[in-house]
Amino acid sequence: MRCSAVFLPLCALLVVSAHAQSDLDTETQSARALASQLVLQLGGKLKAELAAGGPQAAIQVCRQAAPDLAGKLSREQGIRVARVSLRVRNPLLGTADAWEQQGLAEFERRAAGGEKAESLEIAAFVDEPAGRYFRFMKAIPVQPMCLSCHGTPADIPAAVREELRIQYPLDRAVGYSVGQVRGAVTIKKALD
Repeated sequence: MRCSAVFLPLCALLVVSAHAQSDLDTETQSARALASQLVLQLGGKLKAELAAGGPQAAIQVCRQAAPDLAGKLSREQGIRVARVSLRVRNPLLGTADAWEQQGLAEFERRAAGGEKAESLEIAAFVDEPAGRYFRFMKAIPVQPMCLSCHGTPADIPAAVREELRIQYPLDRAVGYSVGQVRGAVTIKKALD
């Protein structure tokens, strides 16, 4: 790009903007792959446990394996990888921060408007009090296999409801139907 002295500030802004978009695209591709890795690994474990021991046994996958997988990916990548929701089952692990709450509310609005939950994602560079971060969220859609733990009372077997009551006394992660946004995989990376 060739710029005259008159348009030099505008040209510089365009170059910086194009560079920032390129950086955002690169970070987003990497985050999308990482989120997919978590979802695929967790989904595989859930399907196996559902087949082996039913929904009551699968509770332990979400309770233990999901945070373990997210923690492992976080340590390997040197970033924060987690699952969050507006209606959490475990408030200590799944409570969304302010940026994530806004993203989840946007996902719900877009899904209510007809967009498929599995296609919803957001990515941004965000300035926070502690520094600048790349932030990414990918919606987690409710699948049929999710209903035995996250559906309506009619969907959840009595034994599973009792186990959920014992394991998660503050549970708010019920009442979903297939295709709704259950939550999101969230990624937060500190930038230099």
